[in-house]
Amino acid sequence: MARTPLSGTQHALRAGDYEAVVASVGASLRSLRFEGRDLVVPFDADELRPAYRGVTLAPWPNRIVDGAYSFAGSEHQVPLTEPARGHALHGLSPWLEFDTVDKGSGHVTLAAVVEPQTGYPWRVVVETTYSLRADGLTQTVTARNESADAAPWGTGPHPYLVAGPGALDSWTLELPAAEVLLTDDRLSPTELRGVDVDPARFDFRAARAIGAVALDHAFTGLVRGQDGLAVVRLSDPSGTGVQMSWDAACPWVQVHTADGVPGAPGHRAGLAVEPMTCAPDAFNADSYDYDTGLIVLEPGASAEASWRIAAL
Repeated sequence: MARTPLSGTQHALRAGDYEAVVASVGASLRSLRFEGRDLVVPFDADELRPAYRGVTLAPWPNRIVDGAYSFAGSEHQVPLTEPARGHALHGLSPWLEFDTVDKGSGHVTLAAVVEPQTGYPWRVVVETTYSLRADGLTQTVTARNESADAAPWGTGPHPYLVAGPGALDSWTLELPAAEVLLTDDRLSPTELRGVDVDPARFDFRAARAIGAVALDHAFTGLVRGQDGLAVVRLSDPSGTGVQMSWDAACPWVQVHTADGVPGAPGHRAGLAVEPMTCAPDAFNADSYDYDTGLIVLEPGASAEASWRIAAL
Protein backbone atom coordinates (compact mmCIF):
# COMPACT_ATOMS: atom_id res chain seq x y z
CA MET A 1 0.00 0.00 0.00
CA ALA A 2 1.39 3.36 -1.06
CA ARG A 3 2.27 5.78 1.70
CA THR A 4 0.24 8.99 1.83
CA PRO A 5 2.44 12.07 1.33
CA LEU A 6 2.99 14.31 4.36
CA SER A 7 0.63 16.95 2.94
CA GLY A 8 -2.13 14.36 2.51
CA THR A 9 -4.10 13.16 -0.49
CA GLN A 10 -3.21 15.06 -3.67
CA HIS A 11 -5.93 16.49 -5.93
CA ALA A 12 -4.62 17.61 -9.33
CA LEU A 13 -6.84 20.03 -11.27
CA ARG A 14 -6.56 21.27 -14.88
CA ALA A 15 -8.42 23.81 -17.01
CA GLY A 16 -7.07 25.53 -20.09
CA ASP A 17 -3.58 26.85 -19.35
CA TYR A 18 -4.04 26.47 -15.59
CA GLU A 19 -3.05 23.57 -13.35
CA ALA A 20 -3.37 23.32 -9.59
CA VAL A 21 -2.78 20.79 -6.82
CA VAL A 22 -4.78 20.80 -3.60
CA ALA A 23 -3.55 18.79 -0.61
CA SER A 24 -6.05 17.31 1.84
CA VAL A 25 -4.27 18.34 5.07
CA GLY A 26 -5.67 21.78 5.81
CA ALA A 27 -7.39 21.79 2.38
CA SER A 28 -4.19 23.50 1.25
CA LEU A 29 -3.48 25.00 -2.16
CA ARG A 30 -0.13 23.32 -2.77
CA SER A 31 0.54 24.79 -6.21
CA LEU A 32 -1.10 26.90 -8.91
CA ARG A 33 0.48 27.47 -12.31
CA PHE A 34 -0.48 29.29 -15.51
CA GLU A 35 1.35 28.43 -18.70
CA GLY A 36 3.93 26.70 -16.53
CA ARG A 37 4.71 29.64 -14.22
CA ASP A 38 3.92 29.72 -10.53
CA LEU A 39 1.14 32.03 -9.34
CA VAL A 40 1.67 31.01 -5.69
CA VAL A 41 4.72 29.85 -3.76
CA PRO A 42 4.42 26.05 -3.95
CA PHE A 43 5.58 23.28 -1.65
CA ASP A 44 6.26 19.60 -2.26
CA ALA A 45 3.68 16.87 -1.74
CA ASP A 46 5.89 15.00 0.73
CA GLU A 47 7.04 18.15 2.52
CA LEU A 48 5.76 19.23 5.90
CA ARG A 49 3.79 22.29 4.80
CA PRO A 50 5.85 25.42 5.54
CA ALA A 51 3.89 27.39 8.14
CA TYR A 52 0.43 28.21 6.77
CA ARG A 53 1.30 28.27 3.06
CA GLY A 54 -1.91 27.82 1.03
CA VAL A 55 -4.02 26.62 3.96
CA THR A 56 -7.75 27.13 4.55
CA LEU A 57 -8.21 29.07 7.80
CA ALA A 58 -11.14 28.26 10.12
CA PRO A 59 -12.96 28.87 12.42
CA TRP A 60 -10.97 32.09 12.62
CA PRO A 61 -8.30 33.66 10.40
CA ASN A 62 -5.38 35.62 11.80
CA ARG A 63 -4.97 35.90 15.58
CA ILE A 64 -6.89 35.67 18.81
CA VAL A 65 -4.83 37.83 21.16
CA ASP A 66 -3.55 35.74 24.08
CA GLY A 67 -5.84 32.95 22.81
CA ALA A 68 -8.55 34.32 25.09
CA TYR A 69 -12.01 35.65 24.31
CA SER A 70 -15.50 36.06 25.70
CA PHE A 71 -18.57 34.90 23.78
CA ALA A 72 -22.22 34.74 24.87
CA GLY A 73 -21.26 35.40 28.47
CA SER A 74 -18.61 32.67 28.72
CA GLU A 75 -14.83 32.97 28.82
CA HIS A 76 -12.76 30.77 26.51
CA GLN A 77 -9.07 29.94 26.17
CA VAL A 78 -7.69 28.19 23.10
CA PRO A 79 -4.15 26.78 22.76
CA LEU A 80 -1.43 29.27 21.87
CA THR A 81 -0.19 28.23 18.44
CA GLU A 82 1.99 31.33 18.05
CA PRO A 83 3.95 30.99 21.30
CA ALA A 84 6.60 33.60 20.49
CA ARG A 85 3.89 36.27 20.41
CA GLY A 86 1.48 34.53 22.78
CA HIS A 87 -1.48 34.26 20.39
CA ALA A 88 -3.74 31.62 18.85
CA LEU A 89 -3.01 31.80 15.13
CA HIS A 90 -5.17 30.88 12.13
CA GLY A 91 -7.82 28.70 13.69
CA LEU A 92 -8.20 24.97 14.21
CA SER A 93 -8.33 23.67 10.62
CA PRO A 94 -4.74 23.92 9.33
CA TRP A 95 -3.79 20.36 10.32
CA LEU A 96 -7.18 18.71 9.87
CA GLU A 97 -7.52 15.98 7.25
CA PHE A 98 -10.23 17.05 4.78
CA ASP A 99 -12.20 14.20 3.22
CA THR A 100 -13.15 14.13 -0.45
CA VAL A 101 -16.81 14.91 -1.10
CA ASP A 102 -16.70 15.35 -4.87
CA LYS A 103 -13.96 15.36 -7.51
CA GLY A 104 -13.67 16.15 -11.20
CA SER A 105 -10.89 17.13 -13.60
CA GLY A 106 -11.33 20.82 -12.76
CA HIS A 107 -12.76 20.81 -9.26
CA VAL A 108 -12.61 19.17 -5.86
CA THR A 109 -14.85 19.54 -2.82
CA LEU A 110 -13.38 18.68 0.57
CA ALA A 111 -14.91 18.65 4.05
CA ALA A 112 -13.78 18.41 7.66
CA VAL A 113 -15.41 18.85 11.05
CA VAL A 114 -14.19 21.19 13.74
CA GLU A 115 -15.25 19.17 16.76
CA PRO A 116 -16.17 20.74 20.12
CA GLN A 117 -13.03 21.19 22.18
CA THR A 118 -11.52 23.24 24.95
CA GLY A 119 -11.76 26.88 23.96
CA TYR A 120 -14.12 26.26 21.02
CA PRO A 121 -17.03 24.12 22.27
CA TRP A 122 -19.00 24.05 18.99
CA ARG A 123 -19.27 21.55 16.12
CA VAL A 124 -18.85 23.27 12.76
CA VAL A 125 -18.72 21.46 9.41
CA VAL A 126 -16.31 23.15 7.02
CA GLU A 127 -16.69 22.42 3.31
CA THR A 128 -14.54 23.94 0.61
CA THR A 129 -14.58 23.70 -3.17
CA TYR A 130 -11.67 24.55 -5.42
CA SER A 131 -12.86 25.16 -8.98
CA LEU A 132 -10.36 25.71 -11.79
CA ARG A 133 -11.59 27.32 -15.00
CA ALA A 134 -10.17 29.30 -17.89
CA ASP A 135 -10.47 32.49 -15.79
CA GLY A 136 -8.54 31.19 -12.77
CA LEU A 137 -8.96 29.28 -9.52
CA THR A 138 -11.96 29.99 -7.28
CA GLN A 139 -12.14 28.68 -3.73
CA THR A 140 -15.43 28.71 -1.82
CA VAL A 141 -15.66 27.94 1.90
CA THR A 142 -18.97 27.09 3.57
CA ALA A 143 -19.46 26.62 7.31
CA ARG A 144 -22.50 24.99 8.94
CA ASN A 145 -23.07 25.14 12.68
CA GLU A 146 -24.24 21.74 13.94
CA SER A 147 -24.25 22.82 17.59
CA ALA A 148 -27.18 23.63 19.84
CA ASP A 149 -25.79 27.13 20.47
CA ALA A 150 -24.57 30.02 18.33
CA ALA A 151 -20.88 29.90 17.40
CA PRO A 152 -18.34 32.59 16.44
CA TRP A 153 -16.93 32.10 12.96
CA GLY A 154 -14.43 33.47 10.48
CA THR A 155 -12.44 32.17 7.53
CA GLY A 156 -9.95 33.06 4.84
CA PRO A 157 -7.16 31.61 2.67
CA HIS A 158 -3.38 31.93 3.01
CA PRO A 159 -1.73 31.92 -0.45
CA TYR A 160 1.62 33.55 -1.12
CA LEU A 161 1.20 35.16 -4.55
CA VAL A 162 4.03 35.23 -7.09
CA ALA A 163 4.05 37.89 -9.80
CA GLY A 164 6.96 36.59 -11.85
CA PRO A 165 10.68 35.83 -11.89
CA GLY A 166 11.80 39.09 -10.31
CA ALA A 167 12.36 39.72 -6.61
CA LEU A 168 9.40 40.78 -4.45
CA ASP A 169 10.97 44.22 -3.97
CA SER A 170 10.63 44.82 -7.73
CA TRP A 171 6.98 43.79 -7.95
CA THR A 172 4.28 46.43 -8.37
CA LEU A 173 1.36 46.20 -5.93
CA GLU A 174 -2.12 47.64 -6.29
CA LEU A 175 -4.10 47.34 -3.04
CA PRO A 176 -7.45 49.23 -3.04
CA ALA A 177 -7.62 49.76 0.73
CA ALA A 178 -8.21 53.07 2.53
CA GLU A 179 -7.62 51.86 6.11
CA VAL A 180 -4.95 49.85 7.87
CA LEU A 181 -5.03 48.16 11.28
CA LEU A 182 -1.96 49.21 13.24
CA THR A 183 -0.36 46.73 15.64
CA ASP A 184 2.13 46.54 18.48
CA ASP A 185 5.33 44.50 18.49
CA ARG A 186 3.27 41.32 19.13
CA LEU A 187 1.07 42.09 16.10
CA SER A 188 -1.87 42.69 18.44
CA PRO A 189 -4.31 45.25 16.97
CA THR A 190 -4.01 48.76 18.40
CA GLU A 191 -5.76 51.28 16.15
CA LEU A 192 -7.58 51.50 12.81
CA ARG A 193 -6.22 54.41 10.77
CA GLY A 194 -6.30 55.74 7.24
CA VAL A 195 -3.44 54.47 5.09
CA ASP A 196 -2.21 58.07 4.95
CA VAL A 197 -0.92 57.59 8.52
CA ASP A 198 2.22 56.28 6.77
CA PRO A 199 1.58 56.43 3.01
CA ALA A 200 5.04 55.26 2.04
CA ARG A 201 4.36 52.00 3.86
CA PHE A 202 0.61 51.48 3.62
CA ASP A 203 -0.89 53.37 0.66
CA PHE A 204 -0.91 51.21 -2.46
CA ARG A 205 -4.19 52.50 -3.86
CA ALA A 206 -2.16 53.70 -6.82
CA ALA A 207 -0.01 50.83 -8.08
CA ARG A 208 3.66 51.17 -7.18
CA ALA A 209 6.72 49.05 -6.47
CA ILE A 210 6.84 47.33 -3.07
CA GLY A 211 10.53 48.09 -2.62
CA ALA A 212 11.89 47.45 0.86
CA VAL A 213 8.49 47.88 2.54
CA ALA A 214 7.72 45.21 5.16
CA LEU A 215 4.06 44.44 5.79
CA ASP A 216 2.13 42.09 8.05
CA HIS A 217 -1.05 44.14 8.41
CA ALA A 218 -4.80 43.91 7.94
CA PHE A 219 -6.46 46.39 5.61
CA THR A 220 -10.11 47.39 5.18
CA GLY A 221 -12.09 50.26 3.64
CA LEU A 222 -11.81 48.33 0.38
CA VAL A 223 -12.75 50.07 -2.85
CA ARG A 224 -14.72 47.70 -5.05
CA GLY A 225 -15.56 47.69 -8.72
CA GLN A 226 -19.04 47.83 -10.23
CA ASP A 227 -19.11 44.03 -9.93
CA GLY A 228 -18.70 44.35 -6.14
CA LEU A 229 -15.24 42.79 -6.15
CA ALA A 230 -12.11 44.03 -4.44
CA VAL A 231 -9.03 43.23 -6.52
CA VAL A 232 -5.37 43.09 -5.51
CA ARG A 233 -2.98 43.13 -8.46
CA LEU A 234 0.67 42.18 -8.40
CA SER A 235 2.94 42.54 -11.43
CA ASP A 236 6.58 41.81 -12.26
CA PRO A 237 8.86 44.02 -14.41
CA SER A 238 8.97 41.15 -16.92
CA GLY A 239 5.30 41.80 -17.74
CA THR A 240 3.75 38.85 -15.92
CA GLY A 241 1.45 39.14 -12.91
CA VAL A 242 -1.26 37.72 -10.71
CA GLN A 243 -4.42 39.06 -9.15
CA MET A 244 -6.75 38.02 -6.34
CA SER A 245 -10.39 39.13 -6.10
CA TRP A 246 -13.23 38.63 -3.62
CA ASP A 247 -16.67 39.99 -2.81
CA ALA A 248 -18.26 41.65 0.24
CA ALA A 249 -18.12 38.40 2.26
CA CYS A 250 -14.54 39.44 3.04
CA PRO A 251 -14.36 43.09 4.19
CA TRP A 252 -10.75 42.65 5.37
CA VAL A 253 -7.48 41.49 3.82
CA GLN A 254 -4.17 40.66 5.48
CA VAL A 255 -1.07 41.46 3.42
CA HIS A 256 2.31 40.02 4.42
CA THR A 257 5.63 40.41 2.64
CA ALA A 258 6.83 37.07 4.07
CA ASP A 259 9.73 38.58 5.93
CA GLY A 260 11.85 36.01 7.71
CA VAL A 261 15.56 35.56 8.16
CA PRO A 262 17.38 37.11 5.18
CA GLY A 263 18.80 34.37 3.01
CA ALA A 264 16.57 31.68 4.53
CA PRO A 265 14.12 29.72 2.33
CA GLY A 266 10.81 31.55 1.92
CA HIS A 267 12.10 34.98 2.93
CA ARG A 268 10.19 37.51 0.79
CA ALA A 269 9.50 34.70 -1.71
CA GLY A 270 5.88 35.75 -2.23
CA LEU A 271 3.25 38.20 -1.07
CA ALA A 272 0.64 36.69 1.23
CA VAL A 273 -2.78 38.11 0.32
CA GLU A 274 -5.42 36.80 2.72
CA PRO A 275 -9.03 37.98 2.24
CA MET A 276 -10.78 37.59 5.60
CA THR A 277 -14.40 37.55 6.68
CA CYS A 278 -13.32 39.28 9.89
CA ALA A 279 -10.52 41.33 11.37
CA PRO A 280 -7.64 40.05 13.49
CA ASP A 281 -8.84 39.24 17.03
CA ALA A 282 -12.47 39.47 15.87
CA PHE A 283 -13.49 36.99 18.57
CA ASN A 284 -12.87 39.92 20.94
CA ALA A 285 -15.09 42.22 18.88
CA ASP A 286 -16.40 44.08 21.93
CA SER A 287 -12.87 45.31 22.67
CA TYR A 288 -12.70 47.45 19.53
CA ASP A 289 -14.40 50.63 18.36
CA TYR A 290 -14.72 49.46 14.74
CA ASP A 291 -16.68 46.65 13.07
CA THR A 292 -14.51 43.56 13.17
CA GLY A 293 -16.91 41.61 10.94
CA LEU A 294 -17.30 38.72 13.38
CA ILE A 295 -19.88 36.22 12.07
CA VAL A 296 -22.21 34.62 14.61
CA LEU A 297 -23.50 31.31 13.25
CA GLU A 298 -26.83 30.38 14.74
CA PRO A 299 -27.62 26.68 15.25
CA GLY A 300 -28.17 25.09 11.84
CA ALA A 301 -27.09 28.24 9.99
CA SER A 302 -24.45 28.47 7.27
CA ALA A 303 -22.04 31.12 6.01
CA GLU A 304 -20.13 31.25 2.72
CA ALA A 305 -17.17 33.16 1.34
CA SER A 306 -15.10 32.84 -1.83
CA TRP A 307 -12.10 34.32 -3.66
CA ARG A 308 -10.31 33.86 -6.97
CA ILE A 309 -6.67 33.85 -8.09
CA ALA A 310 -5.93 34.53 -11.75
CA ALA A 311 -2.96 35.27 -13.97
CA LEU A 312 -2.31 38.74 -15.37
